[in-house]
Amino acid sequence: MLKTRIMTASVLVACFIPALFLLSNTYWAYGMLGLSLVALYEWGYLITFNKIQLSLSILASALIGAYTITLIETNGLHSFFYFALIAFLIISFFWLFIVPFWFKTKCIIKNKWVLGSLGFLLIGSLWLALVCAKAANPWLLLILLASIWISDSAAYFAGKTFGKNKLAPSISPSKTWEGVGGALIGVTIFGIILYYVFNIKNFALFPALWVMTMLGVMGDLFESMLKRQANIKDSGHILPGHGGLLDRIDGLIPSLPIGILMIYIYNFYATVI
Repeated sequence: MLKTRIMTASVLVACFIPALFLLSNTYWAYGMLGLSLVALYEWGYLITFNKIQLSLSILASALIGAYTITLIETNGLHSFFYFALIAFLIISFFWLFIVPFWFKTKCIIKNKWVLGSLGFLLIGSLWLALVCAKAANPWLLLILLASIWISDSAAYFAGKTFGKNKLAPSISPSKTWEGVGGALIGVTIFGIILYYVFNIKNFALFPALWVMTMLGVMGDLFESMLKRQANIKDSGHILPGHGGLLDRIDGLIPSLPIGILMIYIYNFYATVI
């Protein structure tokens, strides 16, 4: 199982990084749209959409995504970026206030279209974040993604090795506080490397990495809660050793949009002050 996970992750990284630096912003946007549609398909499976509902949701999302790319090409990304920031603000409110309440009450929403709209908002915001960050600076996007990949891997190995105290047993019995600690240690080491080796001399880097790590844990737990309510183990089987694409990006869904929002707010106030 571990060998399969590592091989799959290696193939993904080997494909992802060249695409990040070699593709134009337009081709990148279409490529990420394709992956987002796969994630939306798995989301539809998760909330038990029937075939017609699933087809309609994917078709509508594809058309909206293609139209959005056309608008970006026509008007430029700069003006569109502020629209993305509004989406990221909405996402921040959802993850920071609604999700903790959802965890506490263990509320079960049965309306499929409400859940479908939520999936469109969450995955759509992740797509916007991938497009905006790549256009701004591919290295910035790679650092943000690497922080989540590192925290996820560190949490996995720390949890497997030292995990005893359950984080949220009613939601995800396999998640432990030791895993969370391992994730925080992993991104802290990553931050030290960025600070000293890559000369990113800003101590705000560390709290930002810690916040993104905790958001990634929250995203992981949220998807686990939905899977538990749907009584399924994985969102799909497209990635050997990992499950579905949604299982692989659940931590990115909250952390990447909010991470970009934090960077924008920090830079804005740093410029003003």
